[in-house]
Amino acid sequence: MKPKYKRILLKLSGEALAGEQRFGLNEQVIASVVDQLVEIHNMGVEIALVIGGGNFWRGRQGTKMDRTTADHMGMLATVMNSLAMMDAIEQRGIPTRVQTALNMISVAEPYVLRKALHHFEKQRIVILACGTGNPYCSTDTAAAQRACEINADVLLMAKNVDGIYDSDPSINPNAKKYEHLTFGDIVNKGLKAMDATAATMCMENDVPVLAFALNEPRSLVRAVCGEKLGTLISNN
Repeated sequence: MKPKYKRILLKLSGEALAGEQRFGLNEQVIASVVDQLVEIHNMGVEIALVIGGGNFWRGRQGTKMDRTTADHMGMLATVMNSLAMMDAIEQRGIPTRVQTALNMISVAEPYVLRKALHHFEKQRIVILACGTGNPYCSTDTAAAQRACEINADVLLMAKNVDGIYDSDPSINPNAKKYEHLTFGDIVNKGLKAMDATAATMCMENDVPVLAFALNEPRSLVRAVCGEKLGTLISNN
């Protein structure tokens, strides 16, 4: 198999890393993801990751908590996931660096774009944690922003469902799956696959997005190699 893309940004939800237990880290899920990342890396693809923190903390669960405080706690949760993923990848012999949008130099590098690009030159995987470093911004927005900054060829969004539907397929058995959408469709139809800020950012910078199921066999590798799966979001 040959890769379709030279540089990718992969957005993983924290919940996906928890697997069926829905909290914490599932070693089998992480091992499956890492197996595929190693295969993709060995194809010569440059890889950046943004990982959510919902398996440890979701800001809205603290209903009486100040939003800024809750969002900062969520950023710390992304660091735990990022360090766990870094460790799992490096156990497979692939050099990896975690960069954080909030300074915590004892555990990770500060996010610096030029340094991230240098890591790609050195064939390292880069994990970008703490979202954008700002409250009121989702990790979807962070993934879109970082994808634009590093000039990624595609933003891959690994989800718990096999694409984007017109309604929740777990509730509506007749839900229709979209094979292709424009960024305007995401905003105008009010689809919840990615937030409007992230969709607008990718639209303005012409970064296509592929939403697909993480739990399908070899879905990451298949997505990178251009196999038709999930839902493609683009400008045309």
